[in-house]
Amino acid sequence: MMDAHDTNQPLNQGELEEEKKTVEVSEAITETPAEDVTAEVQPEAAPKPATKEDVLNQLKELAQDAENANKQEIDNLKQSFYKLHNAELEAAKVQFTDNGGNIEDFVAEEDPTEEEFKRLMGVIKEKRSKQVAELERQKEENLQVKLSIIEELKELVESGDDANKSYTEFKKLQQQWNDTKLVPQGKVNELWKNYQLYVEKFYDLLKLNNEFREYDFKKNLEIKTHLCEAAEKLADEEDVVSAFHQLQKLHQEFRDTGPVAKELRDEIWNRFKAASTAVNRRHQQHFESLKEAEQHNLDQKTVICEIVEAIEYDELKTFSAWENKTQEVIALQNKWKTIGFAPQKMNVKIFERFRHACDDFFKKKGEFFKSLKEGMNENLEKKKALCEKAEALKDSTDWKVTADALTKLQKEWKTIGPVAKKHSDAIWKRFITACDYFFEQKNKATSSQRSVETENMEKKKALIEKLSAIDESMDTEEASTLVRDLMKEWSSIGHVPFKEKDKLYKQYHGIIDQLFDRFNINASNKKLSSFRSNISNIQGSGTQSLYREREKLVRTYENMKNELQTYENNLGFLTSTSKKGSSLLTELNRKVDKLKADLELVLQKIKVIDESIKAEE
Repeated sequence: MMDAHDTNQPLNQGELEEEKKTVEVSEAITETPAEDVTAEVQPEAAPKPATKEDVLNQLKELAQDAENANKQEIDNLKQSFYKLHNAELEAAKVQFTDNGGNIEDFVAEEDPTEEEFKRLMGVIKEKRSKQVAELERQKEENLQVKLSIIEELKELVESGDDANKSYTEFKKLQQQWNDTKLVPQGKVNELWKNYQLYVEKFYDLLKLNNEFREYDFKKNLEIKTHLCEAAEKLADEEDVVSAFHQLQKLHQEFRDTGPVAKELRDEIWNRFKAASTAVNRRHQQHFESLKEAEQHNLDQKTVICEIVEAIEYDELKTFSAWENKTQEVIALQNKWKTIGFAPQKMNVKIFERFRHACDDFFKKKGEFFKSLKEGMNENLEKKKALCEKAEALKDSTDWKVTADALTKLQKEWKTIGPVAKKHSDAIWKRFITACDYFFEQKNKATSSQRSVETENMEKKKALIEKLSAIDESMDTEEASTLVRDLMKEWSSIGHVPFKEKDKLYKQYHGIIDQLFDRFNINASNKKLSSFRSNISNIQGSGTQSLYREREKLVRTYENMKNELQTYENNLGFLTSTSKKGSSLLTELNRKVDKLKADLELVLQKIKVIDESIKAEE
């Protein structure tokens, strides 16, 4: 660096070449993409606010030093607040509609935390606006100062005075130039070119001796070497954004430092330039990866929106269908919460799209349940009317006519849709109690069938002996066919005396179990066969018992069907990319296959009951 007492020492033409190199440094900085230079520093991910109060506490801390607060952090807090706020609003809407309210009548309660949030955001915005205005004012002042410096340099060059005598004034102007920092961005290059022009002209006029020139070059080399080392360390800086901004400061220092010896100029510049390239490359890759992640998040959220928007409302005609679809929508909402931010310009838009789709779904659900409630009320009145008819018939002794009438009422009952859950058990119990009472009286009056039951007992004993006679030497296929035929014959035989029923039942099923184990007969056939035998026993209690068993199986079928649909829906959200995901996927598929087989078995049982009821009629 140059000192005032060296003003009488000469300088050679190499000074001009070094100053031109500093212009190259300036141009290298200005060639950096604007979006990278001005990019907000994105801090490490702060703990995600769990509540709106957490957001307000973080905003209060930022508001105390709003001028230095990070814009991205403020935007993230804003998005987190409204994400939590909207989640509460959606929960309130769901509760409102679940309680029977109309979504169009929903009015959100006043939220004091939102008012505090808006106040804090206003404070931050006002402080930052004042800071920006002050910064722009300072830039304009700095611009005028630098323009004044250029004019003074111009006077030094064009005055014709001895340059050595003006050197002290020249160094003061250089120092003043370096001390004056930011100017409007559009004026930077023009100012620097004009300043450099007169600095070069002044050095051309200045005659410094070789001793002072070598001293100045040596001091400048030490400074620039230190700057190169600092720039090279930035390549290992963990925070690439911070490293980029630190590099900008090093560039400014490199530019403000004077020239070095001619033979070292390219070497020191290339070293600094190489270090700068490494930092800039990491910075560029960092923001490209951020953009890629945000675009991936946008793609995922777009798919979720499309799924909700594609719901076929015409197919949702039952309570269970709506409930299953609701669980799917809630699962998608939970999935949405796990996805990070989309690109800033699309983040709010994609959220509004998703919220609109969900609002539309829950609005239509509310309308459906409103109409369903009205239909259930009508069904309740119809079932009450059937109860009254059954109660009017229960004391009749016209067994045949009354039995036919009650059977018709039971068939009509099955055609009526569901009623509200709180009335379902009570109305069914009322109806079935009246029916049971009549059929119990009928059974007591028609108990003269004992001789037939004794004959049936002998037939079943004969069948047990035939089954016991099947040995292991018989062909498997032949044995299986024979067993099924004998089981079918057993089912066709009527009731046996009550005292002998359990004994015969145990003997029969003991032999059947042995034969199934021996010949490995299909398990479903085994269960169905066992059920046929049970139905024969149930049938002895009257047609009413069959109806109750059928109602029980229908409910079982509906529950299993809903469970199957839930499993199949869950399969749509799983992938087998991980070991854990693959294991869970395999387990769900196994459960789905078992449920399908069980569903088919239940349908077969219902079919057996229907055949028995038809035979009774």
